[in-house]
Amino acid sequence: MSSRPPHSVVCAELGFAWPDGAAVLDHLDLAIPSGRTGIVGRNGCGKSTLLRLVAGELRPTGGTVSVSGEVAYLPQHLPLDTARTVADLLGITERRAALRAITSGDADPVHFTALDDDWDVELRAQEVLGRLGVLGLLGADTDVLDRPVGTLSGGEAVLVGVAGLLLRRAAVSLLDEPTNNLDSRGRALLYAAVDAWPGVLVVVSHDRDLLERVDRIVELREGARTFGGPYSAYVAALAAEQKAAARMVRVAEADVAREKRQFVETQVKLSRRKRYADTAEREKRVPKIIANTRKRQAQVSAAKYRNISADRLDDARTALASAEEVVRDDDRIRVDLDAAVPAGRTVVQVGELIVRGPERIALVGDNGSGKTTLLEAMTGRRPHPRGGVGEPAVPVAYLPQRLDVLDDSRTVLANVRAAAPQADPQRVRAGLARFRIRGDAVDNLAGTLSGGERFRVSLACLLLAEPPPQLLLLDEPTNNLDLDSVEQLTAALAGYRGALIVASHDPRFLEDLGVQRWWVVERMQLPRESGGRA
Repeated sequence: MSSRPPHSVVCAELGFAWPDGAAVLDHLDLAIPSGRTGIVGRNGCGKSTLLRLVAGELRPTGGTVSVSGEVAYLPQHLPLDTARTVADLLGITERRAALRAITSGDADPVHFTALDDDWDVELRAQEVLGRLGVLGLLGADTDVLDRPVGTLSGGEAVLVGVAGLLLRRAAVSLLDEPTNNLDSRGRALLYAAVDAWPGVLVVVSHDRDLLERVDRIVELREGARTFGGPYSAYVAALAAEQKAAARMVRVAEADVAREKRQFVETQVKLSRRKRYADTAEREKRVPKIIANTRKRQAQVSAAKYRNISADRLDDARTALASAEEVVRDDDRIRVDLDAAVPAGRTVVQVGELIVRGPERIALVGDNGSGKTTLLEAMTGRRPHPRGGVGEPAVPVAYLPQRLDVLDDSRTVLANVRAAAPQADPQRVRAGLARFRIRGDAVDNLAGTLSGGERFRVSLACLLLAEPPPQLLLLDEPTNNLDLDSVEQLTAALAGYRGALIVASHDPRFLEDLGVQRWWVVERMQLPRESGGRA
């Protein structure tokens, strides 16, 4: 009986740098066993790059990566050429063509090689699409496999891509942020697939509900660390670790303070001894030869005593530095604006949805139901197809999904100053510092920013505008954020005192924001209010 290899993916001293020399991964050691593994880490730490290296799309610039068996990979951004078909996304077009040629009487060996004995490829495709619930979304037409990609929503395309991975039956499957474009129904379908996934599954995600379905968490942070259990176990382990680290810092700080006091006391004692010896020599209390001998002995003893004391202080400082390295940076985005809205004041009205005072409202609904259209109508810059849009009564800021509020050819500072042209440059810099954009970073071009940096600068452009917005509209703000950034955004918005409306499929994020009302947007209908969670 053959045994499964202990590790399906092994990275040894793995390194990768882009052609311009920018290093992404450096001497990474990681072993991924069978089962389901979630990979987390801050934006830019190399999560997607790691998946591409495992999939063979990129070649390491150092070290090695080895995989036991075939790899199937679903990238974060599917190449959605509108001329392609569902069969293309599933990866079965060539086999379908071979099957049709054979059944039409063409016995060319090329067709049999392309088919690879997969005679029921179309039936299997229909079965997997049905099992994932995608067939119902696409329509149970007999020609669903020939349906153009251009007719699919982003969420439907992702689910078809997942079905393609299941059809391949690869030993190792890789999913990169698979829930980014999925509504609540699509996420439920994906969760069910993950729960029953065959073989090895590696998922990069910021979706906490998805990460609760894995067997272990790998954190990319100055290397790789593996934590057993789902995301909640990882969070608990980190919390315990940080509590212990903070305690070690306090102990180390006390040690440094004690060693400083003792070092000062040593200096005082040695100074007193020297003054006593000098006085004795001047007053000729002892013969000169004896005084010189004592003086040399005292100097040697003092040097030794001083060195021991200094070494102990250095050791205490080194221990403090080591303890501080374990404590994680808790550098939060901070929002403190004069943007309060009086309770009861009508802020905006769209149809039956009336926003009053500093309310926090969640817009929820299936993909394509019109949440983005509703948000755009609230800006007052476009009509709503259902009518009933009132002009906003307060300054409005809108952050779209695409984060296209920045001019990529201008610097960070210039982008923010464009939103607040009368503001003093130093005041703008101080404001950017609250969004963790400091120093020379304000002079970087917007087009060079990472996803997380772009989000923070885009949010700064909106919230540092003059006058400050009293109605903030966010469209799927967590789609491209790592978990640290989601926590920072939640903390930042805790200090926002204006009205807040958020379209999101992330129920945990909405709950953490303290949403007060859930507004369900239904396709081709007027919105209706829900008393509970969507």
